[in-house]
Amino acid sequence: MTVKLDDLPPEVLFQILLWVPPASIPTIQQVCRKFNNLSEPLLWRYHCHEQFRYWSPHHDIQRKFAQDAASVDWKDIFRNRHIADVTISSELESILSSQTRRLEKSEKIFAYGYDAKDTLLRHLHCSDDAEDVLARRYYSDALLGGVHRATAINEWAKLKNGQSVPLERALAAFDQFVLHDREGDLHEVSARLDEVAQSIRDEFPELSENTPRRKAELIAGYLVRSKLTGVAEDSQYHNLQNNFIGLALNSSHAALPLISVGIFCSVAERLGLVAVPCGFPFHVYAIVIAPDDQGLDEAPPTDQSPPQLMYMDPFRSDREVPRSDLEAQLRTMGVPPDEHETQLGVSSVAEMVRRTARNIIGSVQATRHVHEGSNESNEAQYPESDGALYAAVWALMLVPDDNAALFPHARYLPYIMDYLEKQSFFDVRLVEMYMLPLFEGSQQLQQLREAIHVIRVGDSVPKPVYCRPVGSKRIPFRVGQVFRHKRYHYQGVITGWDIECAAGEAWMAQMGVDRLPRGRHQSFYHVLVEDNSVRYVAEENIADTNIDAGSSLMALAGRHFKRWDAASKTFVSNIRDEYPDD
Repeated sequence: MTVKLDDLPPEVLFQILLWVPPASIPTIQQVCRKFNNLSEPLLWRYHCHEQFRYWSPHHDIQRKFAQDAASVDWKDIFRNRHIADVTISSELESILSSQTRRLEKSEKIFAYGYDAKDTLLRHLHCSDDAEDVLARRYYSDALLGGVHRATAINEWAKLKNGQSVPLERALAAFDQFVLHDREGDLHEVSARLDEVAQSIRDEFPELSENTPRRKAELIAGYLVRSKLTGVAEDSQYHNLQNNFIGLALNSSHAALPLISVGIFCSVAERLGLVAVPCGFPFHVYAIVIAPDDQGLDEAPPTDQSPPQLMYMDPFRSDREVPRSDLEAQLRTMGVPPDEHETQLGVSSVAEMVRRTARNIIGSVQATRHVHEGSNESNEAQYPESDGALYAAVWALMLVPDDNAALFPHARYLPYIMDYLEKQSFFDVRLVEMYMLPLFEGSQQLQQLREAIHVIRVGDSVPKPVYCRPVGSKRIPFRVGQVFRHKRYHYQGVITGWDIECAAGEAWMAQMGVDRLPRGRHQSFYHVLVEDNSVRYVAEENIADTNIDAGSSLMALAGRHFKRWDAASKTFVSNIRDEYPDD
């Protein structure tokens, strides 16, 4: 028996249409009445849900998905997301093809906000066989990092302006600086906390019938047993990863007391408890506050009594910490009695951000001390220390202590500008939006404006062209060659050259260039090193050019190169507009 299209019920036709690429649906509907009569809202809602995972907040997409399909113009929403996808891909292609006006192109991408994430992830996960695989992954990751950092900085800017920010979002903002393509953005952290809260409900179906005190103990016990809080005995307390709430939630990593309390308070809130951090000296506890009409136990408070409090330490256990024990610790520390109430009081979200930033700085310093003098790159670890330190500096600049000096940001400015130049070029817009206002009225304002102007002008004009002199043998090495330094033994890749040393006299005197056997009159090379530093190396110090690139160098090379050519053991240049002969 032959079944005709006209004989199929709408449900089957709808299922068929789901397999059609969205771009082809209008054409099919134009030539087939049966398909044209299907309910469009359901179809386009399906494609919005299946093709796009990440959405900018202005869409309010979760509310729309929960509504009746016919009440939302899903076709228009999909059309706009499709246009965004095409535009973002086009701007990325332009960034990959030319070194000029990359900031302008990146800002067109950033204008789409979180809608850009799906597109950038697709390019970041391109095939290993892609002709420009290293460049595509590098710049997709760099742009994605810009999207993530913008969301984080926006949360801290709200705190600076006196707005309310949930503790979980203020802490998860640190994760955004080291996230790359991993799970753990602001929405995913909140969703994971929702899952943890639901798991507790499932394990304790009668949780809501318990007293606030018992609820707090059950919640803390679950978190401790699930290894969502605390540090295992075989783990290093000051490990950098212990400072990130997203890592603790998604990877069963250890969590410092502050992060443990952040998780406890966020989960407790979802389960009907009021829990806030207490910034005790050298530790962080949670304060559980009984409802106004209820005590911590069965008996309600009298009309005149203040709300009942209890202290919890979810970093260590599921048991209440008596206030008397904390007061005894304060006396042992030499804290005056008239300061006890402050030390045992509620800490603000802003203070938790500052303490997290200081903890990160301490962890980075400890990590670098361990790796000092070692050839092992600490950047092979996740999260990488440079990105974590960058987050800490931004946090301290945007959320300074109320008792800080008039311009407490000034000491961090050199670090920000150095990081901007070397690793975070696309953050110029963030510096202009959030950092320039911090320096109004300071002597650093003009310095910062001039630095940004130099970056923007340098990006807007074509690079100078360096052609190899015809028949000259004065430049034996080429852009893309990997080598090992003859004296310091690091691995690097050549990203540019000069026929002879083009540095200033002061630099040459400081570096002792004229004391080299061949002095300044030899070729010099701009070099990207495996530790992400940029150096200027004399020809006589370049050795071992027939070697494979290490993993650290491979991860960085996309800034200048398309791909690695295993046959020639060189990187294929993506800067031929500057060095056309290499």
